[in-house]
Amino acid sequence: MEQLTALDAGFLEVEDSDPHVSLAVGGVSIMEGPAPGYDEFVAAFAERVQSMPRCRQVLRTHPLDLRPPEWVDDPHFDLSRHLHRAALPKPGGDAELFEMVATLMERRLDRERPLWDCWIIEGLSDDRWAVLTKIHHCIADGIATTQMLARFSDNGGGGSYATDIHRSARAVPSGPPKWNPNPVAFLGAMARGALGAAAAAEHAALGLAELTASLLRPAPWSSLHGPVTTMRRYSVARVALADLRKVARAFDVTLNDVALAAITSSYRQILLDRGERPSRNSLRTLVPVSVRTANRFEMADNQVSAMLPLLPVDEGDPVEQLRLVHERLTRAKASGQSQGGSAAVSAAKAAPFALSAWAIRLLSRLPQRAVVGLATNVPGPRGKQTLMGRRVLEILPIPPIALQLRTGIAMVSYADTFVFGITADYDTAPDIEVLAAGIEDGVAQLLAAARARHRRRTSSGRVPAAHAPVRGE
Repeated sequence: MEQLTALDAGFLEVEDSDPHVSLAVGGVSIMEGPAPGYDEFVAAFAERVQSMPRCRQVLRTHPLDLRPPEWVDDPHFDLSRHLHRAALPKPGGDAELFEMVATLMERRLDRERPLWDCWIIEGLSDDRWAVLTKIHHCIADGIATTQMLARFSDNGGGGSYATDIHRSARAVPSGPPKWNPNPVAFLGAMARGALGAAAAAEHAALGLAELTASLLRPAPWSSLHGPVTTMRRYSVARVALADLRKVARAFDVTLNDVALAAITSSYRQILLDRGERPSRNSLRTLVPVSVRTANRFEMADNQVSAMLPLLPVDEGDPVEQLRLVHERLTRAKASGQSQGGSAAVSAAKAAPFALSAWAIRLLSRLPQRAVVGLATNVPGPRGKQTLMGRRVLEILPIPPIALQLRTGIAMVSYADTFVFGITADYDTAPDIEVLAAGIEDGVAQLLAAARARHRRRTSSGRVPAAHAPVRGE
C-alpha cells in the first residue's frame, strides 16, 4: 500500500479548511468531429484506466491522523460512476462551455470513491465535442496530471516539454562519487561533494527564510484577495506560442517571463478598472516549481516547491514590466526559494505524520494575507494528439482556487498554442473575461514592442539571429 506524503495530504487539509473550495485540478480537451457514443467512450476508457492505479483506488484514513492516509484498491470500483455525459445549450460556444466547466469543477469529489471524474460534453459549435477530466490535487501536481491525462490519448501523450525535462534530469549525474583506485582523487571527490552539500544546505536555508519572510508580510487590501463563495467562473486566454518566442528572443528572457508579464499587465488593468491603486506589493504570486526527479517522473504524486515573486503591477510600461518580471524571477531562483520550499517539505516528511497534519490543518485555517495570485505553467504536448481517433484541437487547463485567492491562472502549451486557463470566484470576480482579454492584449503589446526593437536593430545594421534559442526553453 502507498501512503500519502505530507504534501499530498496537505491538499486534503486545505480543502477541509474551507467548505467553499474544491481542490481538484482539471483539463478540457476539445475534439474535432462528432462525439462518440457513450458505450464506445466507456470501452475506450476502460482499457486505459487499467494502466493507472490511482483511477481505481480510494483513500483509507486513520483516526486522529496517527498514520498517513493510504491508497487501497476500491473493491466496488465501477467505471460508469466516473464517466458522465453532458450537453451544452445552443449556440455551444465558449461562453456556454466555460459556464459548464465552472459548474462541474466547483463540486467536490466524493472521497468514498476514486478521486477523479470525466465528462463527455456534446453540443459544441462547429462540429466539435469535448472531454473534461477532473482529478483531486492530492493525487498529482501539474506535470503528473498532464502525464495522467496524456495516457488517455491514443498515443499515450507522445513527446512533450515535460519529456524534455525528464531527459535532462536523467542526464544529470547523482549519488556518491564512484570508487577511484587513486586515494587522493577519491578523497578529493568526497570533499567536493561534502562542500557542495553544505553550500546547497545553506542556499536552501536562505531560500526558506526568504519564503517565510514573504509569507509574514501581509499584502495591502485588494479585491483580488479574501473569502470566496462556492460558485466559480472560468475563462481562457489564447496566444500563439510563436509570438511568445519572438518576445522572449527579442528581450532575452524566458517564455515564462513573457507569460507572467502579460498576466501582470492584465491584473494591473483589472485593479485600475475596479478603482484600486496598484502598489509594489499588491500582487505577491505563488509560482509553483517542479522538483520532480527522473526516478519519479511517471509517479502520480506532488513533487513541487514554490517561489513567491511580486509581480510589478505598479509599473505601467509593458517592456519595463517584462524586465522587472525577469529580474524578480531570476532573483527568486538565485535566492534558493524553491530549494527552501523543498527543504520544508522534506522536513514535514521526516516529522511524525500526525504532527505535520495538525500543523497544516492549523495553518490552513489561519487568514492567509500575503499571497494574492496563483500562476502555474505546465508543459504540454509538442504535437497534436488524438483521442479515440478524433483530433484534439485544444487543451484548456483548469486551476483550483483556495486560501483566500479569488483568481488562479494555469498555463499550458499545446502544439503551437499557449493557453491561460483562469478560475475565479463567481461573486467577487465578475470581470474574468476582462482578465482573459487583458492577457491576450498584454502579449500583443509585448509583441509590438519586440517587432519595433527588431526594426531598430535591423536599421542600425545589427540583425539578430532568426532562430536563436529562447532562454530557459
